[in-house]
Amino acid sequence: MSRKCELTGKMALTGNNVSHANNKTKRRFLPNLNMVSLASEKLEKSFKLKVSASALRTVDKKGGLDLYLLSADETLLSRNALKIKKDIETLEEVKEK
Repeated sequence: MSRKCELTGKMALTGNNVSHANNKTKRRFLPNLNMVSLASEKLEKSFKLKVSASALRTVDKKGGLDLYLLSADETLLSRNALKIKKDIETLEEVKEK
C-alpha cells in the first residue's frame, strides 16, 4: 500500500538531514498515517481508510465523514473516498425527489 492519505492526498516528501557541520544526507518525511474506521451517518456503514492525523482532526471539525467528503476537492481524494462521496451524493438526490 502506498504511504498516502486517502482524504487529503498527503504523501512522503524528501529532504535532507543537516548536521551541525552542515553535512547533508537524504531522508524522507513520512506523513502520520493510521488505518481508521470512519462511520458514514447517511449510508449507515463504516469504512476503513488510511488517513493522516491532520485529516482525522479535519473530519471531526467538519462534522463527520459525510460533511467532509461533500466539501472536499475531488482531485485530492482516493478512489475509495470518491466512491463513498458519489454514494452519498446519489443518496441525497434520491431523498430530495
